[in-house]
Amino acid sequence: MALPRALLQYICSIVLLVTSINALKFDLAADGRQRCIRNFVARDTLVVVSAVVSGTKGDGQTVNMLIRDAVGNEYGRPKDVAGESRVVFTSHADAAFDVCFENLLTGGRGNPSRHIELDVDIGADAKDWSAIQATEKLKPVEMEMRRIEEMMGEIVGEMDYLRQREQRLRDTNESTNTRVKWFGIGTTMLLIALWGWQIMYLRAYFRSKHLI
Repeated sequence: MALPRALLQYICSIVLLVTSINALKFDLAADGRQRCIRNFVARDTLVVVSAVVSGTKGDGQTVNMLIRDAVGNEYGRPKDVAGESRVVFTSHADAAFDVCFENLLTGGRGNPSRHIELDVDIGADAKDWSAIQATEKLKPVEMEMRRIEEMMGEIVGEMDYLRQREQRLRDTNESTNTRVKWFGIGTTMLLIALWGWQIMYLRAYFRSKHLI
């Protein structure tokens, strides 16, 4: 029993380490410039974006959020965020998405800022496992194993996607190399033909002038 338990603890520690990378804390100055955090998500994947913004509404600062992906899909645009804000969406494409913040100064002076705590949960991490455990009457170990199984499935799917993408890039590279090779051969043949034509033209010209 000790070995499986130790293995489970090791896997859980790795999973927790990976998921903790998504948490981010930073200060956002009230200068009107956008600050964006980018992450990649596969198509039809559940994403939960949670942001905790310090301050209160009406304190002279207005924090706006914008969530959109690289292909133009927009998933949320909360305005005047103060306190906790959560946006839940399902991705429409295999693309990177940005969570952008801007802090507008609407009153007061100086250089104020807001503190932001951002947490992005993707795929298995975005599910409410407490509700799943209660609904399906799972034991804590069973729930954790199922969560890890889904996360591993997502990792395998992402690796397959990267493998297919690498294959497409390799095919494109080989096709480009073939086209460049034939272009080089064609250019060389054209230069040889032009060189031969110039020699024949100059010989005919010199003969017409009785120089040779």
